[in-house]
Amino acid sequence: MKQSGCLRTAVFCLTLVFSSICIADDVTDSISEAMELYKSGNYTEAVSSLNYATQLISQKKAGALEAFLPLAQTGWNREGVESQAVSSSMFGGGIGASAVYTKKTGQDEEYDFPRIQVKIAADSPMLQGMMVMMSNPMFMGSDGGKLERIKGQQAVVRYDTQNKSGEINITVAQRFLITIEGSHVAREDMLVYANAIDYRKLTSLP
Repeated sequence: MKQSGCLRTAVFCLTLVFSSICIADDVTDSISEAMELYKSGNYTEAVSSLNYATQLISQKKAGALEAFLPLAQTGWNREGVESQAVSSSMFGGGIGASAVYTKKTGQDEEYDFPRIQVKIAADSPMLQGMMVMMSNPMFMGSDGGKLERIKGQQAVVRYDTQNKSGEINITVAQRFLITIEGSHVAREDMLVYANAIDYRKLTSLP
């Protein structure tokens, strides 16, 4: 059967990936369970176990991205750190991690204090579209975006001087899309956080 052939291939590939892991964890347990279910002919349950293992792997990958979120700069607070292991509109349909940075001076009202959000997305469908836009200056010019280099990475920077708000989109190794959104901030504030990310280490992630 075609289904059993595909399932056999999936089990084999996942087994190879984790064959070097000596200490069993939930991922390897789920793969082992899927193999036993497959051998007994319970294909639906086997697929469910494999899907669970895949989800756990995505969680590990999303959690690893949290380490690349910048620390809060002097005078700022970092909050709302989270990672998302399932496809989410927040990360353009991929997996990722995000953090919010705020700076309260004591004079700002709650609704207008400086705020920056940094999002690091992997496997995002939006990445390809962003790369296409970066290759065509006409797209960027239509909405005020400017193509720049940030620590060697291609970036599109948009900033509204009047509203003191903007967005920076950075593509990394054709794998990651970093978005930095700021409100009630200076353009330089967003660039500081963009430059605080270790892009070299990010590209080394498996």
